[in-house]
Amino acid sequence: MTPVDRLSAALSDRYRIEREIGAGGMATVYLAEDLKHHRQVAIKVLRPELGAVIGAERFLSEIRTTANLQHPHILPLFDSGIASLTTHDSRLTDSLNTHDSRLLFYVMPFIEGESLRDRLAREKQLPIDDAVRITTEVASALDYAHRHGVIHRDIKPGNILLHDGRALVADFGIALAASKAGGARMTETGMSLGTPHYMSPEQAMGERELTARSDVYALGCVLYEMLTGDPPFTGSAAQAILARVVTESPRPMIPQRHTIPPQVEAATLTALEKLPADRFATAKEFADALSRPHVTTATRPLVLTSSRRAVALPVLAVTTVLSLLAAAWAFSRAGRTDPPTSWQYVSLGDSVSVSAVAPSLALSPDGATLVIKDNTLAGLLWAKRAGALNPIVIAGTERAGTPVFSPDGEWIAFIADQRLRKVRLSGGAVTTLADSAAGSARGFGFGGVAWLEDGTLVYVSPDFNRLIRVSASGGSGTVLLDNTGLQGQGFNYPVALPGTRGVLVQVCNSGCGIMSLRVLDLRTGKLKLLLNEAAQALYLPTGHILYIRRDGAALVAPFDLDRLELTGSAVEVLDRVVVNRGFAQLTASSSGSVVYAKGEGGNDDNTIVRVALDGTIALIDSAWAGRFSSVAIAPDGRRLAVGAGTGTGGLNIWIKQLDRGPFTRLSFGGADRRPVWSPDGRTVAFIRDTLGTGVVAARFADGSRPDTVLVHLSQQVQEVDWSRDGRWLVVRTDNAAEGAGDLIGVRTNGDTTPVVLVGSPFTELNPAISPDGLWLAYASNESGRNEVYVRPFPNTADGRWQVSTAGGVQPRWATDSRELYYLDAASQLIAARVTTSPTFAVTELHPLFDASVLSPDPFHQSYDVMPDGRYLLFAFPRQSASASRAPTLVRVDGWFRDLRARLARH
Repeated sequence: MTPVDRLSAALSDRYRIEREIGAGGMATVYLAEDLKHHRQVAIKVLRPELGAVIGAERFLSEIRTTANLQHPHILPLFDSGIASLTTHDSRLTDSLNTHDSRLLFYVMPFIEGESLRDRLAREKQLPIDDAVRITTEVASALDYAHRHGVIHRDIKPGNILLHDGRALVADFGIALAASKAGGARMTETGMSLGTPHYMSPEQAMGERELTARSDVYALGCVLYEMLTGDPPFTGSAAQAILARVVTESPRPMIPQRHTIPPQVEAATLTALEKLPADRFATAKEFADALSRPHVTTATRPLVLTSSRRAVALPVLAVTTVLSLLAAAWAFSRAGRTDPPTSWQYVSLGDSVSVSAVAPSLALSPDGATLVIKDNTLAGLLWAKRAGALNPIVIAGTERAGTPVFSPDGEWIAFIADQRLRKVRLSGGAVTTLADSAAGSARGFGFGGVAWLEDGTLVYVSPDFNRLIRVSASGGSGTVLLDNTGLQGQGFNYPVALPGTRGVLVQVCNSGCGIMSLRVLDLRTGKLKLLLNEAAQALYLPTGHILYIRRDGAALVAPFDLDRLELTGSAVEVLDRVVVNRGFAQLTASSSGSVVYAKGEGGNDDNTIVRVALDGTIALIDSAWAGRFSSVAIAPDGRRLAVGAGTGTGGLNIWIKQLDRGPFTRLSFGGADRRPVWSPDGRTVAFIRDTLGTGVVAARFADGSRPDTVLVHLSQQVQEVDWSRDGRWLVVRTDNAAEGAGDLIGVRTNGDTTPVVLVGSPFTELNPAISPDGLWLAYASNESGRNEVYVRPFPNTADGRWQVSTAGGVQPRWATDSRELYYLDAASQLIAARVTTSPTFAVTELHPLFDASVLSPDPFHQSYDVMPDGRYLLFAFPRQSASASRAPTLVRVDGWFRDLRARLARH
């Protein structure tokens, strides 16, 4: 029996399969007879490995959505379902590259005609009127689908059918379902979503949340090919094509075919803009622009051939021409020679993705070289030079953080292993300039260095209390400033001002829950406040300070470099800059180039979500958002305590009644975070950040009594847990100077002398006492990377067992004390089943779901377990792209021209 016979048998109650008529990357197409209606149909059977990734329920759900799209230029859907092969036949499974017996299929009309791909293969280029008509019809179909919430994701000539002189768009459901299944799982099948020649830059960069503008881009590619004979970008391999998609601009069309009307070229090139915001907002706008002679692109002048220039110029009003000439004369008189502004995505190839947990970008003074800190545990720096497709690793930069260029662009300074180091951009030996500088051993956040024009560097001490100056040649450092009078706040991210006039510096505490921008006057040694609630800042040669707010908006304000004062109001010039824990992913050069990571606002803007054990995420309250740094559920499961930042109020503890109840402020210390509930649910304990010492305070959850200090240590405290019998608090200390922390126990009554539970030269994190009070789980890097361990409690010297096998942090116990959750090195949530008799042992490790999309804090507990054991609570970024994938990098060259234009409008 042939494969066709076997498939026909599986669908014999409805269809008779006649023959295979096509095969593509995602499906095989069969011609069949609909037995009920006696008509020919086309049945598409998904490749089984794709079906396995998507899943039957998701596939049928998305197909139901697209089945409701009723439009004259959308190919209708007749049927869909699952075909079960009742017996095993190797010929059939070999034909379908599978040994699965369940196949997903959907049924469409059989179209007598051809696809646009067939016509282009035959004719190469289409008549202009035909190309515009086909594009307009497809745009009409897309506009209808977009208004119904459906993005196609795979517009290409092969999915545009030509029947009786009209275009029909096919395959609305597959790409949508596959995209929701997850790009990483798709990669495992050897397939990708979309076709490289027609992918939008954001789709090529891996963004999963695509908009209608992505389909507009793909349709622009199709029109470009219909008119010129080739897609906008071609290459010998998919990787080469995608690299050109994100880095190059398409060739003008009129020089390739002079009969193309100017408005058609202008509309097509607008549809092909790199940034979605620069394209048409809707497919209808694209179609309308094709028929309007006055339409030109917003970002590039309309290029006319000599034969057309005489016709086009009279359309302009005489006053407009004179105004343009006057503006050009004034511009030249002002001596401004800024190059034109251009925007593009930055491709880093397959080797590098940008770190989302540290300042990761540095641009050379001439703008020609971008240095990137990668998103691996190695934490290497890479250099991407202008014109190069891929970046090159800078040897010797393991665990680097906060890179910065020397004023001449020849050297890179960075912090690694809490040492200030430098290396030539061209390569060579790494030189250590200072042995003690702020920065994690893995280069995560905080600290930083500035390279001044006089050949000195300013960096932050390990305790964040001092700014220290050292020569670029090395030697002993000089303290420029300590934090006296700053009420326990610490320094971060110094930035040099021209002429060694001063240093911009961020001042913050509580993990930058509170932050401000200040300037150190190097003439007087005094520190001035410039702005509150501002992340990193840069000085621009235009005479402005560029700074980023916590919500991801970048603003410029005029700045007097002599008096070190802001002299005017700020103007917003960029948006959606990625901001994470007080730092912004943005860098600029004195030549007028800017590179920044683009997202949906700041990572600090988040909400709390309820996550099922299968990874399903549900909002607790859709109206609830803020800057939540920690989360703890009450024993009754009806109240939630969170650390939340609220602007000038600082970071405090708040109580949320679940689900849609009030959100009430509990503490007023301004530097309060990481709450934990008492076993009876009456009290909330929390850490009060004093930077240098460790305080655990407590307050009744109803706010009826003042704060009570439960723990006061000479070392800073970062985390706290409360035993279920109420007798113990376990805190994690932090020795900033040594980059290590220990676990300390303090009894709540009787002898309250602190007891070292786990003390070592290594870093212990995330203490978690089991609900039965017999075990202490925690993370330690004693093996060279963080793993989860368990010890008896409180007699922790009686044993130690390793739980995780592939990295682990943030252990949390299930309510029965027989299961322990933790995050592995890849941010997978793992459930470890344990037994305690006759001794402690791990009996099973079961991966639950990928938690990277939830952007867990690398150093502190990021979630809690609901009392019913069925759900977890996470602080979920409103900009969910932060840690689940690399940020999208945008480069703007000639930005000063755009900046001056924006400022002129204000």
